[in-house]
Amino acid sequence: MPDQDKKLKSTEKATDKKPHGISMRDYSDLKRLQSLLNVQSSRQQLPAICFESGQTSVTRAPQNVKSNEQKPRGQWQERTEAAELENFSVTYKNERSFSKHPKHKLFQEIFTALVKNRLSCRSWVNQAPSIHFLRVLICLRLLIRDPCYQEMLHSLGGIENLAQYMETVASGYLDYGEEQHNVDKLVNMTYIFQKLAAVKDQREWVIASGAYKTLVNLLSARDSNVLLGALLALTSLAESPECREKISELTIVENLLVILHEYDLLSKRLTAELLRLLCAESQIKEQVKMHEGVPVLLSLLHSDHIKLLWSVVWILVQVCEDPETSAEIRIWGGIKQLLHILQGERNLVSDRSSVGSLSSANAAGRIQHLHLSDDLSSDEMQENTFSLQAACCAAITELVLNETNAYQVVQANGIYTIAKLILPKKERNAEKANLLQCYAFRALRFLFSMERNRHVFKRLFPTDLFEVFIDIGHYVRDIRAYEELVSKLNLLKEDELKQVAESIESTNQNKAPIKHIRNYAILEHLGSGAFGSVYKVRKHNGQNLLAMKEVNLHSPAFGKDKKDRDSSVKNIVSELTIIKEQLYHPNVVRYYRTFLENDRLYIVMELIEGVPLGEHFHSLKEKQQQFTEERIWHIFIQLCLALRYLHKEKRIVHRDLTPNNVMLGDKDKVTIS
Repeated sequence: MPDQDKKLKSTEKATDKKPHGISMRDYSDLKRLQSLLNVQSSRQQLPAICFESGQTSVTRAPQNVKSNEQKPRGQWQERTEAAELENFSVTYKNERSFSKHPKHKLFQEIFTALVKNRLSCRSWVNQAPSIHFLRVLICLRLLIRDPCYQEMLHSLGGIENLAQYMETVASGYLDYGEEQHNVDKLVNMTYIFQKLAAVKDQREWVIASGAYKTLVNLLSARDSNVLLGALLALTSLAESPECREKISELTIVENLLVILHEYDLLSKRLTAELLRLLCAESQIKEQVKMHEGVPVLLSLLHSDHIKLLWSVVWILVQVCEDPETSAEIRIWGGIKQLLHILQGERNLVSDRSSVGSLSSANAAGRIQHLHLSDDLSSDEMQENTFSLQAACCAAITELVLNETNAYQVVQANGIYTIAKLILPKKERNAEKANLLQCYAFRALRFLFSMERNRHVFKRLFPTDLFEVFIDIGHYVRDIRAYEELVSKLNLLKEDELKQVAESIESTNQNKAPIKHIRNYAILEHLGSGAFGSVYKVRKHNGQNLLAMKEVNLHSPAFGKDKKDRDSSVKNIVSELTIIKEQLYHPNVVRYYRTFLENDRLYIVMELIEGVPLGEHFHSLKEKQQQFTEERIWHIFIQLCLALRYLHKEKRIVHRDLTPNNVMLGDKDKVTIS
């Protein structure tokens, strides 16, 4: 037997008796590992070692062997320590409370030796075979699951050393590709940093060590387990504002967008959640804009996973604070996608996974076999669905601050879709249900702030409820301001709630047409002017929406008797025929058809996707904002071009030019109606 074996036996005899409740074998194994770890690196000779099928085989490393006499002892030392480390990792793979274990003192001594004599010992790290150091990391990972050992790692200075080693391994891995055991080392180290970052007060340790920079670099890792480990650790870090600020100083969004666009569902889910947290920082939102992230984010709204959808929608809530991004979301179809989610017609899925459970599964190599589509109870699914719908309401609330966005929400039947969510839900998840009602009411209140929509809301609520709705004020974001409104609605009697539900149904633009005029279905009354009313219509067997103006020919403006009226109508029809055939200007509304029906003149024209200039004036005043000079010139020049075309080229006088007949569309495109 080598001398070292004698030394171990004598050490064991000199110790106190084994603690109560521990087998002699387990106790001896721990004492042997402790003794091996307490041998300093200067006294060890470290030959290369590899494990095959659970057995150890030794290959000489000549540079580490000084004499033939030292070979057996050095090889035995290293082989024995590696075997004991492996035995430890197998025996205690399911243990999590080492500090409460009967052998807790031994575990503490082993942990201290692992940190001081292995992790923090540069000479040992430089000489140790790759597989041996991996065994050390695995044992550290198992012990670090106990919060007490996380504090010990910090007090022993192990976090800084671990961060440095992770940086070295990551650099080699990213620059030169897969090397021996690098992937496993990185997976174990990212797990340790995730565990540290899971505790709020410990996140500053990770930031101070600089490990967050390496974690960001690992977002370009090719191995899915390394990538997931980095995402999980960064997500835990990003829970704290101070950590988010540090992470946002790095170039991170481009890699996140690549993952969201190209990777598997789990990677997308974790990336979306990380980006949601980071978007609290202005630098991150700028990076999303710079790297054209909106189309990537909107493409994810087609997913059927609630957790992914929830994170993506909250990202949109934050990035649409920028006016250009808000308009871009509309242009790419984001508003219609959000409303489609709110309609609740999709079959969505979810699961119970958390950052902690995913991190453990990833480090243990179980992530690929983890069932991430576990069937949730109906209550759990409903709670998740309420949260997603609340997020969609929050996104629409921010988007409708843009007048053109608000108009599109209304045109896409948004008032009806959102209003249905305010109705009381007799469910167990009362808290989530009430919160959803608050978010829906807030979205409706923001839409109400747009003047042309107000007539819809006057018939939507009972008088006393409408008064509370009005008293909240324009553009109030604080969700608590809507709690009284929800409480008042939920206390209404059954017949009163039925009346509210019927009023909501009356706003449904997809209901049967109000009436038909010739081959046009009348869908909605848009407004009234000096000469008649305007309706939104759809031609039979057609898809496009049009505007139809109805003019009452009995109006005094057309003459005092039938002869005068007939003459006026003949002139109008003649003029409109000329206009229809001759007017082609980007800033003048197109006319398609004119006809008479039951003493009324009907003019079918282009339905302009926009908002009257007069409403912009009122809205800006309520928001205490002003037109910029650049915007004024942009609108004014288009008006001048349209009027010059009408007056000089077509010799036509408008005769009813008001702010309500000047429509502003996308990017302030002017159309005179």
